[in-house]
Amino acid sequence: MSFRSVMEPIFARLPAVARPEKQVLFKNKIMWTLAILALYFILSNIPLFGMSAESIDLFAHYRAFFAGATGSLIVLGIGPIVTASIILQLLVGGDIIHLDLSDPRDQSYFQGAQKFLVFFMIILETLPQLFGYIKPDAGLATSLGVETWVVTLFLFIQICIGGVLIMYMDEVVSKWGVGSGISLFIVAGVSQSIVTGLINWLPDSTGYSIGIIPRWIQHISRGDLSLMFSSADNILNYVLIGGGILALIATVIIFAVVVYVESVRIEIPLSHTSVRGARGKFPVKLIYASVLPMILVRALQANIQLVGVLLAGRGITFLGEYSGATPVNGIMYYLSAINSPQDWIPSYVEANYAAMGFAAPEIWQILLHVGVDAFLLVAGGIIFALFWIETTGMGAKQTAKKIYNSGMQVPGFRNNIASIEKYMQRYIPKVTIIGGAFIGLLTLFASLLGTIGGAGGTGLLLTVSIVYRLYEDLASEQLMEMHPMLRSFLGKED
Repeated sequence: MSFRSVMEPIFARLPAVARPEKQVLFKNKIMWTLAILALYFILSNIPLFGMSAESIDLFAHYRAFFAGATGSLIVLGIGPIVTASIILQLLVGGDIIHLDLSDPRDQSYFQGAQKFLVFFMIILETLPQLFGYIKPDAGLATSLGVETWVVTLFLFIQICIGGVLIMYMDEVVSKWGVGSGISLFIVAGVSQSIVTGLINWLPDSTGYSIGIIPRWIQHISRGDLSLMFSSADNILNYVLIGGGILALIATVIIFAVVVYVESVRIEIPLSHTSVRGARGKFPVKLIYASVLPMILVRALQANIQLVGVLLAGRGITFLGEYSGATPVNGIMYYLSAINSPQDWIPSYVEANYAAMGFAAPEIWQILLHVGVDAFLLVAGGIIFALFWIETTGMGAKQTAKKIYNSGMQVPGFRNNIASIEKYMQRYIPKVTIIGGAFIGLLTLFASLLGTIGGAGGTGLLLTVSIVYRLYEDLASEQLMEMHPMLRSFLGKED
């Protein structure tokens, strides 16, 4: 008896959100999407009962694209879903698991395996955090008359429930709403950070407001601008950190570049096989695989850091030492993500290390750190982009089948799947590689400059691209509701 024959019935019995029996009306899709978004914000504001204030967030640097909220019921965010996707994509892409994702049965098996693995990853990502990082409240345990391990167990149950809720909320959006839950949660979290970074009037450690707009008002009203621009050092400090000018400029640049790049595409001409004169175009965007592979790259880095933190917490520091969840030396320092100018500008790095009580890295070490992050983003962007299009039905073979089944063909080529696939091979893999490398470089640029609200360059990049694609999805859904025949060509299920 094969492993697949044993696991397939188990995968089939996993709880799942039922697919709609008929096409969901556009207004109903919007309602489902908004309802899940509201539930996400509610869950992100429910604190973990029994958690000590001394707890450490292991994924603090990756919150923007893990879409979780520190100390809340959904502290894991989309981490388990993304990690499960990484593992399966690597196994299928490396041909360790033999699956033809154009085959509906294999595709169903892949989806079942992914859901099963998500359940496993929820537990696997929860347990390490409860061993010294998410700490139980000893005072609460005493007042309840129980041992601290009872509170820890209750924390474990809460985190697992939150992880499962996020998984099924993502499934609801994918089947009943617009886009995907993963994308929706990322946009929600990053948008909240940006709005907070713009208008939050609460003071920080310097006494000035956290938000850029109220901070500027305070500087002007107090007459601080002359002091801020009195020397080159003060100007640099104000532009980079104090006034948030660089973050604002970077945010605007990233927004403009992503919107422009999303519109860059190669349009492959098509003609209908039975209707003379009926023509169309199949667009292959420069960012053909979208920016979601960047989530996989950063998630891979986050999971590597998780291993390093856990080892360092047990006194095993051959991979590097940590201050909280921040690697300060060793190989883990080089493998960590760049998130803002404070991670690579020498003067700020020195100040941060002095505050943590560690010796600051040399200039060459900082440059190597940036170089390693650049390599991971570009190489990872290419690899995961190629895996992504194959596992989501966007590869040349799957696209050729969709075009053929819709009654279209490439003018001048034989009307069969093999000919269309051969033509698509000229463009799709090459554009995917170029787009994956480009989005990796753009992510590096965004990460080096930082963004408003500390959302992180990667988070902002993902958000702008996701919102742009969500706009296209909304327009597509409206169009398909008016012209149902388009659904067959676009490969949408009723």
